Amino acid sequence: MRRAKLPTSLTALTAVFAGTAAVVVTPNAASAAGSELTIQAADDTYISSTRTSTVFGSEEKLAVGKIGKETKTALLKFTVPAGTKIKSATLFLTPENKPSGKLTVSRVVSDSWTEAKTTGANAPKLGPAIASVTPYPTDTRVGFNLNAEITGSGTYSLALSSALTDGAVRFQSAENKAGGGPKLIIATESATAPTPPVTAKDCVTGAKLVPSCGVLWGGAAGGFTSNPRDAEHKNWEKLSGRTATIFHTYHKGDEAFPTKAEIAMTEDAANPRVLLLNWKIAYGSTWAKVAKGEQDARIDAFAKRIKAYDKPVFLALHHEPENDVKATAGSGWEAKDYAAMYRHTIERLRKQGADNVVNVMAYMGNEKWMAQSWWKDLYPGDDVVDWIGLDSYVSVEKGYYHYGTFADLLDRKPTGGGTGFYEWATTKHKNKPIMVAEWGGYHRIGKNTDKSAVYNSVVPELAKRPAIKAIVHFDTKADDEGNRDISIDSTPAGLASFKKLAANPIFNVKLK
Repeated sequence: MRRAKLPTSLTALTAVFAGTAAVVVTPNAASAAGSELTIQAADDTYISSTRTSTVFGSEEKLAVGKIGKETKTALLKFTVPAGTKIKSATLFLTPENKPSGKLTVSRVVSDSWTEAKTTGANAPKLGPAIASVTPYPTDTRVGFNLNAEITGSGTYSLALSSALTDGAVRFQSAENKAGGGPKLIIATESATAPTPPVTAKDCVTGAKLVPSCGVLWGGAAGGFTSNPRDAEHKNWEKLSGRTATIFHTYHKGDEAFPTKAEIAMTEDAANPRVLLLNWKIAYGSTWAKVAKGEQDARIDAFAKRIKAYDKPVFLALHHEPENDVKATAGSGWEAKDYAAMYRHTIERLRKQGADNVVNVMAYMGNEKWMAQSWWKDLYPGDDVVDWIGLDSYVSVEKGYYHYGTFADLLDRKPTGGGTGFYEWATTKHKNKPIMVAEWGGYHRIGKNTDKSAVYNSVVPELAKRPAIKAIVHFDTKADDEGNRDISIDSTPAGLASFKKLAANPIFNVKLK
């Protein structure tokens, strides 16, 4: 965990709530699947400002936006079953074309309309806006957090509009044969109606430790202290209320690892864990020398140990390399030297038969470094990278360096403009799972500030970003420069929010 000293401030994106496996119910019936219901729209249509007598209720699409003088607005109606105790509510829609522009959900003042009769001329009036989001063009579904609006049983009418003035975004309607019509996903405390048969698949890790569903949950505790990492990890798990499946540790040079303590952490049947081993292989050397084979004995010694361990492990080679690049020819620390070091190490491990190593290329993703001409040269190639990692943090002090929420640490763009990190990873390396290998919210030491906004924004963002398959919180009372607190318990409210985050079922992933 390190930072580049470049002051900036990013605004937070509107969040959405993520669901886990759901059961589809009809508009007037309830069913239970753990703690979640999915309700299909009872009515859905769109209206036109110019074709005011046309009914679009039977169409397979919902169009929103403006083309010429015509403005299109979608109408949706959902009925939440009686007796439903709601924890959270999210509206999801499936786009047919590339979504763009700000999308806004408003409350409709009347529920008496139907898709079979509603036109632009007789449509009900719209109430105030209740949620908005600006989707990515690559999003396959778009979600809106309706927690404040949908709090109990009853009928809810909603309108969807777009800020686009030169086109329309099309979403699948309930009539669409592809089955991607509007859905209201509700996390519940309980459901009173009889439960229909449900076949649910557990989320489990597969090839390269990628979960079949859900997101792997991890932690790195006790950072920048001399305390034993295993003990700190266990204490952090107790504090947060969940076993941190990924146990993140750090090593350098000729250190012999995994250590006995680390191995013991993965042999605890009651708390299954997998190692994320961070290794600065070029310690005391250079990337260029490693690439030339001058540290092969070091690599071979690790290969022997990790083969004997004989369990899958994550391996991050020299995380956050941007901070250590010396862009001077012959320095041994150029970006191209990093890529060569990475490739040489992974290829040699494979030749040694260390096939239980799953490697993670972990970036800082800082806007200053991403703007450098050499940044693109760091990547060693898809054939030697299993996961793309990101180490990134946000401030909870408004106006301070990198103030924002979980979305901001994923979307930082190069200084001067360009593609944000998540978009870069999912477009340039679209088949690679993403691990947020270090993350957290911080405030300056002595300026304790509630971190709830950051923690509350995590699951909603994961719903929008299916490429993220693991997140690992880095916890410390003081960072590498001694002036930032990244702990989860710096305020009681922050800890309560983090415990709520940790309890979310999206992180119920079993190691296979």
